[in-house]
Amino acid sequence: MSGQTEDITISRAILEMITVANEFCHYLDTCEKRSKREVFEFVNRIGPLLYLKGSLLPDIEVMDPDANARFVTEENWESIFTLLRGKFGKDDEYWIIDPEHINETEPLKASLAENIADIYQDMKDLILLYQKNTFAARENAVSECKNLFASHWGYRVGKIMIRLHHLLNEPDAEAEHPGSAFGLL
Repeated sequence: MSGQTEDITISRAILEMITVANEFCHYLDTCEKRSKREVFEFVNRIGPLLYLKGSLLPDIEVMDPDANARFVTEENWESIFTLLRGKFGKDDEYWIIDPEHINETEPLKASLAENIADIYQDMKDLILLYQKNTFAARENAVSECKNLFASHWGYRVGKIMIRLHHLLNEPDAEAEHPGSAFGLL
């Protein structure tokens, strides 16, 4: 390339992250008629991919921090959370040891719906800011996503994976609910 600088905001790693984030958000935006098991299986499959793509985001020094924006409102978040919590029922809450909190040895109650809604918020904000399609917006979108991966949504992906693995592979689920895994039919 003679004299041209490459636009890092449209690099392969970033476009792959945007693609996975978009698939995740689209699924959740349209998951109302899907079964609990279908949602669990989808999140179980896309969660590690989100984590991987988030870990591969490049460091970007933002030139115009005023171009950053958040789009998902509290009402948007609440809508996804309420839908998922209702769908997951008794399988929503579980106990974890969370290194993010001050006391790393006492179990805390966690919620799949809450963690998934938190990830959704960060992914939807990434997509919507990136779609503004200016260099400054793309730069801020990627930088913010990388920062939130380190401090927020990366942890949440990790928290939900163990729970989903257990729910999808629980040996006695079929015995408790004949005809379907944990009564999902």
